[in-house]
Amino acid sequence: MPNMPLVAPVFPAGKEPLPPGFTEEDRENMLQAKKYQDFMTMGMESCAAKTVIAGVGGFAIGGFFSLMSASFAYEDPLMRQTLNTRQKASEIFKEMGRGVWRSGKGFGKVGALFAGIECVIESYRAKNDMVNPVAAGFIAGGVLARNAGPKAVLGGGIAFAAFSAAIDLFLRRESSEED
Repeated sequence: MPNMPLVAPVFPAGKEPLPPGFTEEDRENMLQAKKYQDFMTMGMESCAAKTVIAGVGGFAIGGFFSLMSASFAYEDPLMRQTLNTRQKASEIFKEMGRGVWRSGKGFGKVGALFAGIECVIESYRAKNDMVNPVAAGFIAGGVLARNAGPKAVLGGGIAFAAFSAAIDLFLRRESSEED
């Protein structure tokens, strides 16, 4: 092939020239690493993984909020008068644990529900725009309020959709940095 300036050379896949200092063994290692990286990317882009990550993250955040709010809770001295210090501490920690579990479970459920619904909507529509979080918020809000009647389902859907839209608008806004 004659030397043609300004034309990129074409090589068969996997036979590209290696950077200086790399061997064919390094090529195999890079291809293996790329294969694992592709598997990880596919996994992280799946709706199941996004739902689990949002649920675990919601559980952690809910538990943390509960733990922080427990530090502001006041102790009822009359209720625990007959207990010694060790028993009081044990009761307080048990109560805090129950609160962390309850709050974490609630936040995890909301996070997993919203993330799963949004991912399915985004996958179906093949677009990433404001419609996805608003629709997911409406559906998730309705599902969360389903036991309180039709008016609550509609109200919960509208409220969650508005909240989702506000959060997404905040996260999508342009940065104010001037270049």
